[in-house]
Amino acid sequence: MFHKLEINKFLFFELVKRDFKKKYKRTILGMFWSVLSPLMMLSVLAIIFGSFFGSRIEHYIIYLFSGQVIFNYFVEATNEGMLALVSNASIFTKINVPKYLFLFSKNISALINFGIILLIYFVFVVLEGINFSWHFLLLLYPIICLIFINLGIGFLLSALFIFFKDIQYLYRLFTQVVMYGSAIFYSIDILPQNLQTLFYCNPIFVCITYFRSIVLNNTVPNLHLHLLLAGYALVLIGFGCWVYKKYNYKFLYYV
Repeated sequence: MFHKLEINKFLFFELVKRDFKKKYKRTILGMFWSVLSPLMMLSVLAIIFGSFFGSRIEHYIIYLFSGQVIFNYFVEATNEGMLALVSNASIFTKINVPKYLFLFSKNISALINFGIILLIYFVFVVLEGINFSWHFLLLLYPIICLIFINLGIGFLLSALFIFFKDIQYLYRLFTQVVMYGSAIFYSIDILPQNLQTLFYCNPIFVCITYFRSIVLNNTVPNLHLHLLLAGYALVLIGFGCWVYKKYNYKFLYYV
């Protein structure tokens, strides 16, 4: 795979540039939508839920923003990954290129948007009076794990979407369940202990919890959280690659 990436390096970078430019083509604000859209959603959520949970959760805006920035990146990367093969069928049906390049380019484009929003997130952290420490360097760990999670789900969805177009509607419902199960705007402390345990079955919740532990509590998460996040990343990327490789030879017959 890495050898093929090196050979097709020029094509890969051109795909990344194309995907990023295409997203904001013919828009007045351009890439500022990457910042404006989550900030507007943050404002709405803060107004609606701030009166309920704001007094119970310290630095509620950062608490809310931490969940939103992770979840939005997950949704964008996986949704774009699902469409990666179908939207580029006119290319790989005529030219023999590694089809996973299209999935990778979509994920890189989503990662760039995530990086832009993350900068705004850190501006909010400063405005909230939260002190930076060396612990913030550890945020690279959940980000790397999330990249592999997104790629794994992207491999799975892109393969399934070629055969079953209904998967896009099912996945839309699935992301709604993931959102409410990620405790973005509330704390699981208000729930019974047995229900709190179920939240750790959600890798996005685990990633958000890691972020909040570093930024809000200035503490390094325990070993269990590290292993759980790494386990989700390895299992999902492994399963996604297996499904993709198993049905790869059939893609040309269905697109």
